Amino acid sequence: MALPTLISVEDMFGSPERTRPLISPDGTQVAFLAPWRNQLNVWLQDLDTDTEPRCVTNDETRSVIRYEWADDPRWLLYLQDVGGDENWHLYRVDLDSPDVDTVDLTPFPGDRVIGFEPVAGRPGKRKLVIGRAAGGIETHELDIASGEIVSMEEDPEHLAALKMAEESEWLDGTDYPLGVFPTTITPDGTGMWIGSHLGTDRTRLVRVDLATGEGTEVDSHPTLDIDTRSLVFPTLPPPLIQGRRGELLGVRYLGERQVIHALDPHFAEVLENLEKLSEGDLSAVSTDESGQRWVVTFTHDRDPGVTWFYDHATGESRLLFRPYPHLDPEALAPMRPVTITARDGLELPSYLTLPVGLDPVGLPMVLLVHGGPWARDSWGFDHSVQLLANRGYAVLQVNFRGSTGFGKAHMEAAIGEFAGKMHDDLIDGVDWAVAQGYADPERVAIFGGSYGGYATLVGVTFTPDRFAAAVGYVGVSNLANYMRTQPEFVRPALANNWYRYVGDPDVPEQEADMLARSPISRIDEIRTPLMLVQGANDSRVVRAESDQIAEGLRARGVDIEYIVFDDEGHGFVHPKNLITMFDSAERFLAEHLGGRTEQG
Repeated sequence: MALPTLISVEDMFGSPERTRPLISPDGTQVAFLAPWRNQLNVWLQDLDTDTEPRCVTNDETRSVIRYEWADDPRWLLYLQDVGGDENWHLYRVDLDSPDVDTVDLTPFPGDRVIGFEPVAGRPGKRKLVIGRAAGGIETHELDIASGEIVSMEEDPEHLAALKMAEESEWLDGTDYPLGVFPTTITPDGTGMWIGSHLGTDRTRLVRVDLATGEGTEVDSHPTLDIDTRSLVFPTLPPPLIQGRRGELLGVRYLGERQVIHALDPHFAEVLENLEKLSEGDLSAVSTDESGQRWVVTFTHDRDPGVTWFYDHATGESRLLFRPYPHLDPEALAPMRPVTITARDGLELPSYLTLPVGLDPVGLPMVLLVHGGPWARDSWGFDHSVQLLANRGYAVLQVNFRGSTGFGKAHMEAAIGEFAGKMHDDLIDGVDWAVAQGYADPERVAIFGGSYGGYATLVGVTFTPDRFAAAVGYVGVSNLANYMRTQPEFVRPALANNWYRYVGDPDVPEQEADMLARSPISRIDEIRTPLMLVQGANDSRVVRAESDQIAEGLRARGVDIEYIVFDDEGHGFVHPKNLITMFDSAERFLAEHLGGRTEQG
């Protein structure tokens, strides 16, 4: 087979033509994100007429990422921050009055909207969870139409629900590094659906009665965990599929691929027809109030975000759009699930992507490390993976210990193992790929962001001879400093993750151990060609984490490629910045590993 045409970085990382659709409550319109003045904004289009879509938000400085319909199709809500600082504000758009300005419903400087969920049994209301700049998390009820905000902190029913859920025998808080998820109030307000793994290694769905605290199992899978990725990445599909009134329709589980259990007879019929529309996994799901009209997207490793309309009453289905119609699925590389056994016997669910048109022997390889670490790699389209494969690299993604979604034991095997067995898992993955004949041991790079950026720096400081190049972005270099620089309201939430898995920087012995596991303490070991990328406004991994590495290397007279984006935070949004970053990474990797490059 001939080598595929090189796909430009612009084509791979440019804005989608349309993405993230949601059907309106009355089923007459579909909202979606599309470019307006070089930023993604919300657009509306009628589903039953040929009228042109219209743009209903007007952000010229930063793309809209998350939005939702209110119960009343007059209102649309969306989140926005400034320059990537993640201090999200909630905005309201009046769709009946296009000349009326967008309203900031949470005009509180420095504060952050953490959640804005519907309130059970109270249409037109949202439960606002706000992280305060001065510290602490507050819960309020928002009236969408009036904008009035009322504290729920003293509401007896709210407090009772929280207390009952926290004290339920079905929960052990230490088992949840990022908090219990899901925690969803039932439509009648008498119960809460929670993810529990009491007495089992796998997370299952339980309904807790808020009056008695008694729990009842609702659904489970014998070998898979509930898909909780949206706890970390809110734009990913939630674990519970719900109707417009909050009724539970289905539960998502995730292994090598997704499995959905339909819990509602009507939805079971709908699901059977939806799954015929694509070979991918059902991703975003939205329905109208009647439950008859649906707009859905699919996850696929080579054909991302394909979006369909389906009318269950008539049986009609039609393709609405592909976000990246210029990308040919046949030219993209399949992502293959593989299982790697670590040196201590732990199984590591992983994904291998091999370049199209090349003999898969002795290839240059990129070890791509996910963030978190309380997250996971999964099957589906990944821009980074596809660009690297298109350039001739094998790409290996290892769900090292500490990754979520593979059972409690797999996750808790990471306690005390930062820069230890967690890193050994990555090296074992490289050794597996070499032993299988896929990878040339002299041409392996490590590449990752956030925790993956930390893992990249660990790679070049603890095992520098294993990598021919390294690319890290927004990565931790000093574990103690990282924990001390978290926003005030976040710090109480670190108890079950960073404090439990890594240590307490205020305890001298533990701080010493943290520093021993920190790349900043081993900067003299770096001899691997290194490229670092940082967002200046990052509130999670502050710029100093990358500055320290760059300054230390320059003081030694060691070259480092260091790129800082002044208008980005922890997750890069601007396509122009992503293009700049991957243009540089493409050239950097080609120089040190010998892959293909658009520059020739």
